[in-house]
Amino acid sequence: MILSTTNSIPGREISEIKGIVRGSTVRARHVGRDFVAALKNIVGGEIEEYTRLQADAREQAIQRMIKDAEKLNADAIIGVRIATAMVTRGAAEILAYGTAVKLK
Repeated sequence: MILSTTNSIPGREISEIKGIVRGSTVRARHVGRDFVAALKNIVGGEIEEYTRLQADAREQAIQRMIKDAEKLNADAIIGVRIATAMVTRGAAEILAYGTAVKLK
């Protein structure tokens, strides 16, 4: 599956728009990670535990979006975007979305 943040694929022609595809996941913080994060707040620096949590959540959302596109028999997803929204205190949704297309 070709993924692109642009609205075209260089060197390829879009023959059909299959529709909007999306994938999402909701992740909550973890008590152990919160403890380490609290320590990092004191000394400063990157909170690697949260960085990994967000990276894993983004990857899962992207994979779910790809599966959604595969159901439509798409070759690519254009206009890919990733959004984050707070669901509740300590939990956020990661949403990946784009337009599934068929290529010539």
